[in-house]
Amino acid sequence: MLQKCVLIFSVFSLVVRTHARTHEDKNALSALDTGFHKMSLQRLTALRALMANQPKALSAYIIPTADAHNSEYIAPVDARREWISGFTGSAGTAVVTSSAALVWTDGRYYTQFEKEADLTLWTLMKQSLTDTPSIEKWLTSHLSEGAAVGVDPHTFTRDEWTPLQTALTKHNMHLIPVAKNLVDEARTQLGDPPPKRPNNTIIPLSVKYTGKTAGQKITELRQKMVEKKASALVITALDEVAYTLNLRGSDIQYNPVFFSYLIITPTSVALFTASDLTPAVREHLDEEGVTLQRYPIADVETHLRDMAKELSEKGDGKHSIWLSSDGSEAIHRAAAGLDVLKTPLNLISEISPVALMKLIKNDVELEGFRQCHIRDGVAVSRLLKWLHDQIDSGRNITEIQAADKLLEFRKDEADFMGPSFETIPGAGANGAIIHYSPSRNGVQKTIERNDMFLLDSGGQYKDGTTDITRTRHMARAPTDEEKSAFTRVLKGQIMMGSALFPKGVKGNVLDSFARHSLWEVGLDYAHGTGHGVGHFLNVHEGPSGISWRPYPHDPGLKPGQILSNEPGYYKVGDFGIRHEDLVEIILVTKDSKHPKAKGLLGDYDGRGVLGFNTLTLVPHHKDCIDVDMLSDFELSYLNAYHKRVLDTLGPILKQRGLNEDLAWLQQECAPMLRA
Repeated sequence: MLQKCVLIFSVFSLVVRTHARTHEDKNALSALDTGFHKMSLQRLTALRALMANQPKALSAYIIPTADAHNSEYIAPVDARREWISGFTGSAGTAVVTSSAALVWTDGRYYTQFEKEADLTLWTLMKQSLTDTPSIEKWLTSHLSEGAAVGVDPHTFTRDEWTPLQTALTKHNMHLIPVAKNLVDEARTQLGDPPPKRPNNTIIPLSVKYTGKTAGQKITELRQKMVEKKASALVITALDEVAYTLNLRGSDIQYNPVFFSYLIITPTSVALFTASDLTPAVREHLDEEGVTLQRYPIADVETHLRDMAKELSEKGDGKHSIWLSSDGSEAIHRAAAGLDVLKTPLNLISEISPVALMKLIKNDVELEGFRQCHIRDGVAVSRLLKWLHDQIDSGRNITEIQAADKLLEFRKDEADFMGPSFETIPGAGANGAIIHYSPSRNGVQKTIERNDMFLLDSGGQYKDGTTDITRTRHMARAPTDEEKSAFTRVLKGQIMMGSALFPKGVKGNVLDSFARHSLWEVGLDYAHGTGHGVGHFLNVHEGPSGISWRPYPHDPGLKPGQILSNEPGYYKVGDFGIRHEDLVEIILVTKDSKHPKAKGLLGDYDGRGVLGFNTLTLVPHHKDCIDVDMLSDFELSYLNAYHKRVLDTLGPILKQRGLNEDLAWLQQECAPMLRA
């Protein structure tokens, strides 16, 4: 969903090339494409020279998207794959050899890649397709025996490193950890060094919002360490550090996290940050029962190696270090004392206990999610009404203006802290670009009356995080094709949102529910159906999710999890449709407020019945729905949902004197009837 900052020249080049094509100015287009090609080639040439000059010349160099904390969304300082390839999507891995340059990414980004990258230099590897080889298969079939493959171990997780190393070793090839990132070095050589790493103010989040103090969380983690017989727990993921200490930051845009590491032992807590903690943070930690030592973030690997030596010198061989398998290879090596001990320490490298802890929201967090979705529903509904008014009045409204106006409405709501990702306002053909991001430079797309308009957005609130997509036809007159696709996507969302399933089932089991109506006519979408969501944390949160591809560490669905429900359909070059709600997993009995509760005959032999409670409260566009395609259950479900939206938001709009917004909502939520 998120798009990171890109180099001004890259953005300008893309915008002007698009503008030149629009005006058929072939000379301007040719000149600009030549400059873009020259820049792209220059960057590859500089990287290849560095590869050749390593102590052992590298036949290939891998550039992941992730930073040293395996963050999905990263700060500009870590946008290395973006800089070398020109591709700005939030997921993908680049591989560069002496003669080839490739990017592996998924179906959300195929169209975007082909627009942004220099296709004379870069090859798209469509990893969603079954016949696309994995990176390790491509390397072992294209490189010679004895070849060395380099990667910065700070940007590669242990989970990624181990299978790649195994595959290369089987073919007598070598995986080489390159401590100094070669893309950073190439940038510096070309006079375009990486920007400074952010170091913004850290803010406390009180127990009023979190429901559990940091001291309680650390006590629970220490109990789990005893069960694992671990001498230390190393926390590397930024959202896990923030969650554990009930602190938030803004070092990565839209993600309320700060660059840090956390090491917990039975008797100490060590926090590694770029600068010392403010008095407000120190006071917060004292109030929450946490005593810790703060160290410079650059010292974390040295600290881990020293800790490994100290534990090793005890000589009893009973010391293990626990860290996430999503932690970087560099942190794993330091924690084991790989470079300082003859016999490295044992590592417990598996899913982080913090990831599992924050996956299940407590009662305070769940109530926060429910409340912030009410306020967010008010803001989004006001925006949709405003947008129709503007376009109906003949005013020209651009995608950017719509996104900016939505931000204005969200700022009116209590505890709003900012967007949870960059708003995706896709009008017409832009709606078919799954993670579309309009540029503020150059010509901006105007939302036309005949456009399907896909609006994917979210907010960060102190009491929760929102993520919602609604699709509307601006003239309220979709084509038959658009109406059919809209309805099929909605049927999928309803089928998923009303599903009952056994407690503990993994999310991928539910994915085909959302695709069923599309699959019946040979249609599909190239992204997952649902992702986890953090509590005033990352809008994408593991380890659970709903996708055709299993989540590797999904522990099974349980009450208290928050997921998205977002099927879609995209006709490239024409329109896109997506309906997205956030849902809370609830335990369902015959007495529950669930549309299928009364029909229960059992509880899966004692396993327990789970279902979803939809948190998002914004109406669907009824003019885009073919009622004849809906079953009686689906029509009843939709009408009940719209009644809940009106019953919840209506009194708030009335109390705030927003009478025109209330009238619009009443019309949008009126029951749908068959002809």
